[in-house]
Amino acid sequence: MSRAAEHGQYRRPAKSDYSAEGSAHGTPGGRLSVAVYAEDLILRTGVVHQLRTRPEIELIAESEADQAQVSLVVVDMVDETTVQLLHRLQRNTATRTGLVVGFFESGALQTMIECGVAAVLRRGEADQASLVHLVTAMANGEGVLPGDLLGKLLTHVSSLQRTVLDPRGLSLSTLTTREAEMIRLVSEGYGTAEIAQKTSYSERTVKNVLHEVTTRLELRNRAHAVGYAMRHGLI
Repeated sequence: MSRAAEHGQYRRPAKSDYSAEGSAHGTPGGRLSVAVYAEDLILRTGVVHQLRTRPEIELIAESEADQAQVSLVVVDMVDETTVQLLHRLQRNTATRTGLVVGFFESGALQTMIECGVAAVLRRGEADQASLVHLVTAMANGEGVLPGDLLGKLLTHVSSLQRTVLDPRGLSLSTLTTREAEMIRLVSEGYGTAEIAQKTSYSERTVKNVLHEVTTRLELRNRAHAVGYAMRHGLI
């Protein structure tokens, strides 16, 4: 690891790496502002060289890096120093963070999620087109993952639902399992007493659950709750 990384410092673009015409708040021609954080000069130079000539990209100076639309973190692997940087970037709501990484350990997936990383690209695949696609996707609010990592992420989410949430009657949606079931029954035309009978809860509990849903989600009534749940695929 480089001396800079050992001390928790990542290299950003030097002044010679960006155009003096643009700024983080207003890039000419609507270009996307990008800050590059790399653990050594070679990694930084490689990514900067790929992006510098693209007219849709504006590399941001160190003094304005915290205001970039997109932050690219370029590392060999996700270690403690990288995690510290990712957590710092996560606190900055002005930027979305992408990770260009040489070696992605299996355990790093959870870390990536916790650090709010929006996109991942393996360094061996980081040619100009891939980097520009990554930056553009993040600027548009999209996420990018290699196919194998996407598969691992879906497996991870499925395991979380099965082993952690299901036993507690919870779900990854905005509704618990119990709430979704009661709203489904409302959508089928059942009243409070019938829902209580079908779910083996008291009528008071049914009323309280449905009231909690409408209050928490700022809905007007049960019909509104049904419409909300159907539009968002919750029932």
